[in-house]
Amino acid sequence: MNTLFLRNIQIDSVIGVYDWERTNPQTLLLDLDLSLADNQAGLTDDLQYAVNYADLVEKLRAVAKQTQRCLIEALAEDLAGFILQEYAVEKVHLRLTKQGILPKVGQVGIEIVRSKQE
Repeated sequence: MNTLFLRNIQIDSVIGVYDWERTNPQTLLLDLDLSLADNQAGLTDDLQYAVNYADLVEKLRAVAKQTQRCLIEALAEDLAGFILQEYAVEKVHLRLTKQGILPKVGQVGIEIVRSKQE
C-alpha cells in the first residue's frame, strides 16, 4: 500500500469553546498520511488515477472555513470523513494542531486514524 503525505497545511476555522476563540477564524496546521486504494498512479503515470492534492487541500480549507466546531476533535472527524468519502483513499492518518493557544505550550492537537472499513 502506498501512502501520500501532506505536511503543515494551513487551514482557517472558527474553533474553540471560549468567546475570544469564536470571534475570528484561527489558523490550524493539518498533517495527513493517506493510504491509497491502489498504485495505479505509480504504475501508469496517469493523473486520473492520482489523488489531486491541490484539489484536496482547497476542498479541506473550504470544509474547515464553513465548519464552526467547539472541539478540535470534532473538526478532525469532519475532515477525515470528508477525505474518505470523496477520494480513493483507504485510510486517513490525520493530525490537527492549534498553535499558541495556551501559555508556554507550543501546540495542542489531536491525531486520529480512520479507514473506510470502520
